[in-house]
Amino acid sequence: MESIKRSLQDLAQMNQFDPEALQSEIFKQIKPDPVTGTVDMTYPLTTKGGDQIELSAGWGQTGIVGRVGLKFTNFSIQSLFNKGYKRAGFLPQGDGQTLSLQVQTNGTYYQNYGLSFLEPWLGGKRPNQLSFSIAYSKQSDMNSNFINQNYYNNFYNYMYGTGSNSNYYTDAYDPDKYVKMFSASLGFGKRLRWPDDYFTFMAELSYVRYMLKSWNYFLIQDGNCNNINLSLSLQRNSTDHPFYPRRGSEFLFQVTATPPYSLWDGKDYKNLATNPQSARYQKETQEKYRWIEYHKWKFKFRNFTALTGAVKAPVLMTRVEFGLLGAYDRHKKSPFETYYVGGDGMSGYSSGYATETIGLRGYDNGSLAGNATSDAYAYSRMTLELRYPLMLESSTSVYALAFLEGGNAWHDVKKFNPFNMKRSAGVGVRILLPMVGLMGIDWAYGFQKYVNGQKAGGGQFHFIIGQEF
Repeated sequence: MESIKRSLQDLAQMNQFDPEALQSEIFKQIKPDPVTGTVDMTYPLTTKGGDQIELSAGWGQTGIVGRVGLKFTNFSIQSLFNKGYKRAGFLPQGDGQTLSLQVQTNGTYYQNYGLSFLEPWLGGKRPNQLSFSIAYSKQSDMNSNFINQNYYNNFYNYMYGTGSNSNYYTDAYDPDKYVKMFSASLGFGKRLRWPDDYFTFMAELSYVRYMLKSWNYFLIQDGNCNNINLSLSLQRNSTDHPFYPRRGSEFLFQVTATPPYSLWDGKDYKNLATNPQSARYQKETQEKYRWIEYHKWKFKFRNFTALTGAVKAPVLMTRVEFGLLGAYDRHKKSPFETYYVGGDGMSGYSSGYATETIGLRGYDNGSLAGNATSDAYAYSRMTLELRYPLMLESSTSVYALAFLEGGNAWHDVKKFNPFNMKRSAGVGVRILLPMVGLMGIDWAYGFQKYVNGQKAGGGQFHFIIGQEF
């Protein structure tokens, strides 16, 4: 029986077959043979569409920001140029590979392009993963003369009722103020046999290059910064369903580190870029952070417990996670890879080039770290969530939830205390559509209304896009 359950779990995690139809029909397909003492069993596989398309738009200071994402979950790169292979339109299918493409832009001010590929069965014998990704983004600033002109125009229009309030964004673009980012990564994952075969080991080598020019919103305003890092992850996943797990758990322990350049480059970082009023401050800042160094630690754990034995059982989800960003030299703490904490976990493009976004429902985006305060070098988050399925079908799946959540962020790692939490509570709903993916909306109330003198909590609506661990 345990072998059957494991096979059902592996089939569900492939995300190519309907897990609800599989679990409800499997035991009808078991036929014992009393003569031979064996059992004949047929797995009732019902294929489902795993491909997804994402279309979204938002409004910012520089106009409308549009986003288009395509995700193909049964891709076959080996047969890309084989005309006789199974295809969906112009795309070859059948090998379970994942190909993702993403474009986010509002035209002139912001562009973000990304491509990623995942091979889940490298070699075809064991579930060894090979992944590759590449991305490029550019964010430009607004012309200072345009900002000042519109500020005074709006003031005079308000006072005297003349003129126009319209903003001509094409006149505001300043090509000489920008931050660009190029990144590439290559990863390999291997399923382990010890302590059990739910464990997976992942290794990923990444390179990120930041290019800044007259960018006044960051510590480094001009120059290029390089981030070469190796990430090692130990993961375990024993859940029985990709969208609505009823039992099992997810575990992640990850260490990401760059080379410790400060140990051998001979530079005196204690006395480098210490006086912002100095004429050499920006030049020294460029020198100090040309090669970024840090070590980053992450721990995440989620557990799922079904409260009844029914198919539509309420499920209790518990979550604990911590993160820490350390430095080899305390005088060269990395300004990149810090934590932006609070809100729905979707901070947009304004600060994503330098931070990792951590959601905390019931609070404004970045209210615990990132907006009102400096970015954090440590964080914690804990969640207790009760879920109930409203619909579990191959076409559409929906569940409602109620939760208690708490977390916090610290600029000084020495002050890290996971029991010093900003708390919240709320309700929400999640919906899974085959061609769209996971979406949701939560209403949460943050009990800490002010953080560092700034409004943070209170009643909040949060929109969720995509699966979160």
